[in-house]
Amino acid sequence: MKAPASASTPGPGQEPHEPRWLTDEEQRVWRSFMEGVTLLDDHLDRQLQRDAGMPHVYYGLLVKLADAPLKRLRMTELAMLAKITRSRLSHAIARLEKNGWVRREDCPDDKRGQFAVLTEEGFEVLRQTAPGHVEAVRQAVFDRLSPEQQKSLGEIMRIVAEGLQPTEAGADLPWLR
Repeated sequence: MKAPASASTPGPGQEPHEPRWLTDEEQRVWRSFMEGVTLLDDHLDRQLQRDAGMPHVYYGLLVKLADAPLKRLRMTELAMLAKITRSRLSHAIARLEKNGWVRREDCPDDKRGQFAVLTEEGFEVLRQTAPGHVEAVRQAVFDRLSPEQQKSLGEIMRIVAEGLQPTEAGADLPWLR
């Protein structure tokens, strides 16, 4: 965004403060990034809806459960791993339960805690869906990038993700809401 004409005119009692506007190059990079993320998310979501009748976020939850010991995770940990709010996770797990792909179990040492557990049916859906999803990811991302670009992309996104996950108390993170 370019600086609006009124941006440098402070209101009554305000100190002049000029935002750090993006340069033309930064604006180009930002818009390309947002366009790519939006189109990639849509591409993967459509592929999973077509092949398995589920959105991308549900597939990610099944993967995280499949990777967990005993194919089960505490709901709070699953929300953290998926980077989503507890409310969104609860809704997603309810839908996955309805499909028979996940079940909830009470936590024996915490009366308020619950586990999400991947069922055999859910694991089978994941097993059948994974090849098409991996191919969609490969075609959309990895086949278009050189090995050096892939490495750079991974490093860049790791830095961005780390910067958006503060560790201090009171941090406003999705899984804490």
